[in-house]
Amino acid sequence: MTHIPHGDHLIAGEKIRTEGRFSSAPATGQAHEYSVGTPELVAQACAAADAAFEGFAATTREERATLLEAIAEEIDARGDAITAIGHAETGLPEARMQGERGRTTGQLRLFAEHIRKGDYLDRRHDKALPDRQPLPRPDMRMIQRPIGPVAVFGASNFPLAFSVAGGDTAAALAAGCPVVVKGHSAHPGTGEVVADAVVAAIKRLGMDPRIFSLVQGGKRDVGEALVTDPRIKAVGFTGSLGGGRALYNLCASRPEPIPFFGELGSVNPMFVLPGAAAARGAQIGQGWAASLTMGAGQFCTNPGIAVVVDGPEADAFAASAKEALSAMGPQVMLTDGMAEAYRSGAARVGAGKGVRALVSTTCEARNGSPYLFEVSAEDWLENHELAEEVFGPLGLIIRVRDAAQLEQVARSFGGQLTTTLQMDNADTDLARRLLPVLERMAGRVLANGFPTGVEVADSMVHGGPYPASTNFGATSVGTLSIRRFLRPVCFQNLPEALLPADLRS
Repeated sequence: MTHIPHGDHLIAGEKIRTEGRFSSAPATGQAHEYSVGTPELVAQACAAADAAFEGFAATTREERATLLEAIAEEIDARGDAITAIGHAETGLPEARMQGERGRTTGQLRLFAEHIRKGDYLDRRHDKALPDRQPLPRPDMRMIQRPIGPVAVFGASNFPLAFSVAGGDTAAALAAGCPVVVKGHSAHPGTGEVVADAVVAAIKRLGMDPRIFSLVQGGKRDVGEALVTDPRIKAVGFTGSLGGGRALYNLCASRPEPIPFFGELGSVNPMFVLPGAAAARGAQIGQGWAASLTMGAGQFCTNPGIAVVVDGPEADAFAASAKEALSAMGPQVMLTDGMAEAYRSGAARVGAGKGVRALVSTTCEARNGSPYLFEVSAEDWLENHELAEEVFGPLGLIIRVRDAAQLEQVARSFGGQLTTTLQMDNADTDLARRLLPVLERMAGRVLANGFPTGVEVADSMVHGGPYPASTNFGATSVGTLSIRRFLRPVCFQNLPEALLPADLRS
């Protein structure tokens, strides 16, 4: 199945073409023209979402669950077209696109199941105590209610799972919030096909078409218009620290500040403890290299830094990682700009004081090849720039003197999405000392694994302290992510007939 892009925005169920056009820049195949978003178009989409909010918020959980499942079905029906255009636009392998589609539809179906259960509503009821002294207690019932229209920014590195109908959109629709998506210009055709699927599902069920809109392309003013529109009540964002922080500041400076749920980057440090290094250092090095290069290193959970106690075990670990990385050829990166940023990042790391190159390659055009560096803990602690994310298959080994310095290095990291312990039974005491530091550092702490692979499940946390994300109490993956788009409301002494259906006896 081949998709011929129509190149239009999708606003409240209608295709809209604007005068400005931009061209896609696919890794392979033909480029296509798409309409450019404008602040005026954003205002139109936000007005539609706001007009639809009260009706959508009043739909039943079953109605919204059915919608989510219908979207999944429509996406699957377009599976071949999504794979073809997604592969062409991003350079991601077809198998990766198919797997990511499964994750995307799986998220939608998981949220359908989740809201049917109703546990997320956190319903509470304090019955009236009219005879209580010295004062009677009123009847009070609490429930989580949708927050309002939500803005979602498509991510560059996950054209399906974190984009038009990805986790943010699924969570918002499940909560009862209309969605306005700002599509990512790295994969506009993929976004268009998925948006067509969403619109088709809404139409099939006879639901209000104003609950979903896609605005394509546009300059910075389009994103700024979206987060500052007074009808938008929350924002979901996955992207760079600089871009995300700018939008976060805009959300905070609005006359009515709103929550900005941004995922902004992470180096996801891995700590190889002495017992594990002695028992299987070479094996860990090979696994780390595979994780570093998965998807050309363009995963937000890419474990870019390994911390290991200096000595023969560290030598074996580094040699194994070097051998594995040296054997890996270049991979196509998502955009030309990302490839250039990766090369610049590698040059910055390589120029750092005391940094030694173990694997140094030449990558041209849109390709990214692995880099591997190492540095002493002393030089690491003096150079905060080494802790900045390099988006691509780059690894940095920090050699520490002993367990005490390992803990010192652990305390030097800012907020992370993940952190990993490679440990054996002999490392339990050291791991126990480290755990409070790691728990404070990251939203997900792993043992004896690699973080590139985010399970979509009830218990998953994909978030962490700043700068990994802008709200440490939230996650963008898993069913808990619905809580970002809800707020608690207490109804006191209301007649049963006026209560939300989910609060009635």
